[in-house]
Amino acid sequence: MESPEMKVTQGLIPAAGKGSRLGPFTYAIPKELLPVGEKAVIEHVVEAMTSAGIEEITVIVSPHKHGLSDYLGSGKRFGVHFNYVVQDEQRGLADAVLAGEHTIDGTFAVVLGDNYFEPKIFLKDIITFHCSEHAVTTVGVAEVHDVTRHGIITPEGNRVADIHEKPGANEAASNLGALGAYVFDTSIFSAIRATKPGLKGEYQLTDSIRVQIQEGRRVLFKKIDGIHIDVGTPVDLMRANERYLRDNRMSDTE
Repeated sequence: MESPEMKVTQGLIPAAGKGSRLGPFTYAIPKELLPVGEKAVIEHVVEAMTSAGIEEITVIVSPHKHGLSDYLGSGKRFGVHFNYVVQDEQRGLADAVLAGEHTIDGTFAVVLGDNYFEPKIFLKDIITFHCSEHAVTTVGVAEVHDVTRHGIITPEGNRVADIHEKPGANEAASNLGALGAYVFDTSIFSAIRATKPGLKGEYQLTDSIRVQIQEGRRVLFKKIDGIHIDVGTPVDLMRANERYLRDNRMSDTE
């Protein structure tokens, strides 16, 4: 059992998706390299991880995404070390996380590489909560307007009693949706291996978390304060940039 004082020093960023909703932009560059402000969206994720104490980050890429390693490099300029793992086939988020298993040896954070969060302290808050509550898995959630775009949890206190991937609008147990930020211990890997294909025939991370719940493991959730934008469409990319520019314009004048 880990103590609250234990540092979580490893992170994993899934970044192997095709980004088809952002075409034609992503025909040329990975969606994670699209700019939010003066930085690629994945750089904002890296900064959230480093500010939370992460020292080693595994980036899951697909065979055609050489641009990510070209942009991020070794990690030296961010004060971290990067591992790059190629996911040959895109078979879902759970499969992407499993691809990085050989680089992970303890509790680790996962944040999707095409998500924009502000303020960046969100991940540190989730990690602190995870360790203090002795969870095996902590899911970062917030109230969402469209439940059909998220994994939706059934809350019981601070526990996740159940979770379903993208339920119908009338089927959702709550409006608390997973935002693509998690903390796991290594038991998630055995849960992924026990996961059956789900939505679109892919291995969904929400289904792997359900395996843990059914095993009676301590799966909790932590509400994320602030802004979260899944940079998955041109409109979302514009929203992220508008928010970034507004926040930074305000901070520049303070």
